Amino acid sequence: MFTGLVEEIGIIKSIEKGVKSAKLTIEGKKVLEGVQIGDSISTNGVCLTVVSFTKSNFTVDVMAETFRRSSLGSLKEGSKVNLERALRADGRFGGHIVSGHIDGTGLIISFEKEDNAVWITIKADCNILRYVVEKGSIAIDGVSLTVAYVSEDFLKVSIIPHTGEETILLKKSPGEVVNLECDILGKYVEKLLGVKTPTINKKESSISLDFLQQNGFL
Repeated sequence: MFTGLVEEIGIIKSIEKGVKSAKLTIEGKKVLEGVQIGDSISTNGVCLTVVSFTKSNFTVDVMAETFRRSSLGSLKEGSKVNLERALRADGRFGGHIVSGHIDGTGLIISFEKEDNAVWITIKADCNILRYVVEKGSIAIDGVSLTVAYVSEDFLKVSIIPHTGEETILLKKSPGEVVNLECDILGKYVEKLLGVKTPTINKKESSISLDFLQQNGFL
């Protein structure tokens, strides 16, 4: 389990591609303190297992399903990523419950500065937004944030200076894809109550090449 409080920004040192999978070697420092084989490290919000490590980096396997569900396939050598170790039993719980099993991806639409904060608007599918509530929690690329606004098509969060400095969120650009994980409590409650997913949520993703072209991202 993670908290969504990013510990450091890592750098992708190498990508060893398979047919549909890959091995990523990531440079880090703080997350390597006390690391062991089999430990979990959240990388842009995705829980990945350490398979080897040195004093300056660690290596993880990424399977085809993870690439299908996340934005990790867009990473290149030199890409920066948010890193967080799994929460220790004696650690402080400062964010919210984050599993590292993302629900899907969203598309950054815009950035808007307001005094000392920056608003980020993210377009997402309804099968994700149905679990998002105003003033609730969401993890964006592994960062625990409070939802400031949500509609049927997008959500908004506001980034304070500290979060901007300690994560990669404000280093991104409109048109980039981010990993989204909704608050896990809502999903469990829905499952236990036997609530069926509305038909409308079975439609295909609204983030398409046509959408990107029409909005000037291509």
